[in-house]
Amino acid sequence: MKRSKLETAETRRRIVEIAAGEFRTNGIHATGVADVMAAAGLSHGGFYRHFGSKEHLVAEACEAAIADIIGALEAAGKKGFKALIDTYMSTSHRDSPASGCPLASMGSELARADESTRAAASRGFDEFVDMLAKRIRSSEEDTNRSKAVFALSAMIGALTMSRIIADPEASASLLEDVRQQVAAI
Repeated sequence: MKRSKLETAETRRRIVEIAAGEFRTNGIHATGVADVMAAAGLSHGGFYRHFGSKEHLVAEACEAAIADIIGALEAAGKKGFKALIDTYMSTSHRDSPASGCPLASMGSELARADESTRAAASRGFDEFVDMLAKRIRSSEEDTNRSKAVFALSAMIGALTMSRIIADPEASASLLEDVRQQVAAI
């Protein structure tokens, strides 16, 4: 039985969503196409009906994951810049890489990815910076963007390091220290 275009599009969306979580949790290189398809309840062979390669899936999953985190933070940001920062720099975000920021969870792998994936990550970083810059209270747009680049870079680095640090108290302390500095922008 032939699937409708709507069903095919929904399956593709589900594969991308699952892949985004798997890549953020286990890493790009440690997650195979078979792993993603099994998690989606589909056969490995069906992958190529939707994607030309794993790299295409990685690029789409990166874009989707960045859009998700920006959407979640925009919702938190309705309560102000500090609320947005508090949400990103939380231990719950640290402890939930599957639904968290892909730039923090996959950053080193994204740096070594193919051109289309790096381009997707770069666009996502710029969108993230723009979203932050709009919430910084200052009349100087150039300064706001510069502050947003600094804030996001510090946030990504702190979240990454908080996941590396084995001592839960030291990890939480790192998040809190950087959260305070970024919130003061």
